[in-house]
Amino acid sequence: MKGLPVFDLAIIFIYLVGMILVGVYFSRKNKNSEQFTKASGLIPGWAIGLSIYATFLSSNTFLGVPGKSFGGNWNAFVFSISMPLAAWVASKYFVPFYRNTGEISAYTHLEKRFGAWARVYAVVCFLLTQLARMGSIFFGIALSLQALTGYSMQMIMIVIGICIIVYTVLGGIEAVIWTEVVQAIVKTLGALLILYLIITNMPGGVSKIVEIGKSADKFSLGSFKFDFVGSSFWVVLLYGFFINLNNFGMDQNYIQRYHTASSSKAASKSIWLCVWLYIPASLLFFIIGSCLYAYYEVNPELVQSIKHQVAIERLPLHASATEVLKVQNALVPSDYGDKIMPHFMVTKIPVGLVGLIVSAILSAAMSTISSGMNASATVFSVDIYKRYFKPGITEKQNLSLLHLATVGFGLLGMIAGIAMIGVKSILDVWWELSGIFAAGMLGLFLLGIISRQSKNHEAITATIIGIAVIIWMTFSSLLPPEYEVFRNPLHKNMIIVIGTLTIFLTGLFLTKIKNKKTKTVH
Repeated sequence: MKGLPVFDLAIIFIYLVGMILVGVYFSRKNKNSEQFTKASGLIPGWAIGLSIYATFLSSNTFLGVPGKSFGGNWNAFVFSISMPLAAWVASKYFVPFYRNTGEISAYTHLEKRFGAWARVYAVVCFLLTQLARMGSIFFGIALSLQALTGYSMQMIMIVIGICIIVYTVLGGIEAVIWTEVVQAIVKTLGALLILYLIITNMPGGVSKIVEIGKSADKFSLGSFKFDFVGSSFWVVLLYGFFINLNNFGMDQNYIQRYHTASSSKAASKSIWLCVWLYIPASLLFFIIGSCLYAYYEVNPELVQSIKHQVAIERLPLHASATEVLKVQNALVPSDYGDKIMPHFMVTKIPVGLVGLIVSAILSAAMSTISSGMNASATVFSVDIYKRYFKPGITEKQNLSLLHLATVGFGLLGMIAGIAMIGVKSILDVWWELSGIFAAGMLGLFLLGIISRQSKNHEAITATIIGIAVIIWMTFSSLLPPEYEVFRNPLHKNMIIVIGTLTIFLTGLFLTKIKNKKTKTVH
């Protein structure tokens, strides 16, 4: 551990104060809930596009992706390749649908289609997804900054959390979007700077990186066999398509932004801007991971301190030096991938630039957390409080409620982050949790939009069957060896694919049976 030089700390401090000042600036406009949640529909499409891109490019991408690429290959990049297809569906069908309903919440229409239970179910899934996302991002940011600053992970989460809460509460969605525009630029420049520094520190430069990467099969996108047990190309492609469909079609973070645009056309353009920025940006982080792998292959002695740190974290406090060494020697690159980039930053990045790169990582985290807090508060006020506790809430009370809910969700996200300390791969945990929570929502949503004849009875039956399948797929690996035959044979990323399709297809099947019966009766 080493503390950051005063100059770097000053840069980080200026960045954090700058974000708070943006919140203060927009707080003058935030006099009603419409402004707080929709910015009165006056944000330009390019700014919304940059803001969606910033939300996508979280610190999970900034730290988790190079870690994953360092420990494995480019298989996870297939997730990004799936985005254009999901964006096409979203811009053609979802954006006009939400703009026409005029409802700020993504989940109000589910009640109109299937009853109150559908809305409650989607809201609970969404809020759990947000807490999982915010928690994993708080955790990721604390992991890297602990290595850089020497401060405890808990303290880092609390300081950053307070800054985000302040500007999100003061400035509402407008502050969220405009801070994200700045953050999108800062983190993209930060990534390019890291890549430049790795290449300049690498003996043999780019050609040596490519040579080492090729020999270790670092540039592979995964197996092209139709294999759904391992993490093949097709598994990640399907997973990516369904998760991105969920992001663009069911996630309040994105749907709320469609309402901040001046027209459906501007909202659709913002989705495409996000996609064309995110694909090369995510590739950049895979390249960084492969470059780091080559760098540490050439300098193997540098890995020992990282392995030592991971071994200590995995063992109880009173573990002997022999036990630490045994665990240390057994570690493979995928066990310590998440710690590689922070280590490189501590040891190789010159004073002044570390402050800029930490600000880039901070901006990667803050953009996703702030939009998550604003979206969660909006959903809580519209779908829970107004619906069940106080339908006749006044404008002033509603704005106060939004402020309180924003603070509440920020604190819960921090608590979730602290609870995740000690996890192996940030990206794996986030992918698993989001796949579980998102599967049911997307299946129900698609049934509601595509099958106009499906009603409450078919939807509730299909959802119960879908949830049962999701629970079995998620937890069947815990079954004892004698029941091994009942374990889920598919890769865990298939949970959202199978869960979504189960609900959607079961709903269609039940509707078809009902229609046949109705025709027979008539």
